Amino acid sequence: MPLLDVRDVAVRFGGIVALDGVSFAVEPGSIVGLIGPNGAGKTTLFNCLSRLYQCQRGDILFDGASLLGLPRHRIAGLGIGRTFQNLALFRSMSVLENVMLGGHCRSRSGFLTNALRLRSVDAEERRVHASALEFLRMLNLEAVAQARVSELPFGTRKRVELARALAAQPRLLLLDEPASGLNHEEVGELGRLIRSLRDALRLTVLLVEHHMSLVMGISDRVVALNFGRVIAQGAPDEVRQHRDVVQAYLGTA
Repeated sequence: MPLLDVRDVAVRFGGIVALDGVSFAVEPGSIVGLIGPNGAGKTTLFNCLSRLYQCQRGDILFDGASLLGLPRHRIAGLGIGRTFQNLALFRSMSVLENVMLGGHCRSRSGFLTNALRLRSVDAEERRVHASALEFLRMLNLEAVAQARVSELPFGTRKRVELARALAAQPRLLLLDEPASGLNHEEVGELGRLIRSLRDALRLTVLLVEHHMSLVMGISDRVVALNFGRVIAQGAPDEVRQHRDVVQAYLGTA
């Protein structure tokens, strides 16, 4: 059974069709690349998976259960983590504090127990702190743990956002253009990192990316969108050579 099953999803904004009957599945443990020209509907689909947008038709199943009836604050606790195309970090907070925030979706303490600072709250805070430090180590961010995010270069902030998403202990990781703004060497390192994290943490990854060498190099399967529709899906080499994909990116003579 697929971990993620997108079925005939359609989204409209007034008269604009953003998604028009999109269907595909993501198998557990796989890396699936989602590609397409600007405006193809990739980020709109991510926002549907995160419950930021409501689809007008279709269904989205995670581990066999529909997501559409769930409030958006339940998504992270369910096991879906996400990074954003435009960084969504707290710039005035430290790297460690940002990553710890990602772990708090797994917290069991409520408002009252936190207000009273019961012993269980202190124990849980220590657990979240230790877990955040472990993810900083995995992403080679230990040296900047106490630095404010605003003081860091862009590439480092990208890794901080990834660490925060991982701190929520997701089963499905949604990466929205993680290579944006990175140089050639950093893109190569990112590809190796995504694969190693998939293997070490037993993650399933859905990746939106314009950097074709990254997508084709690490993906097990690729899904191509254009004007809100799936125009091709399959192995990277098959999708790369698909006539409709070539036309969508390069146009016709």
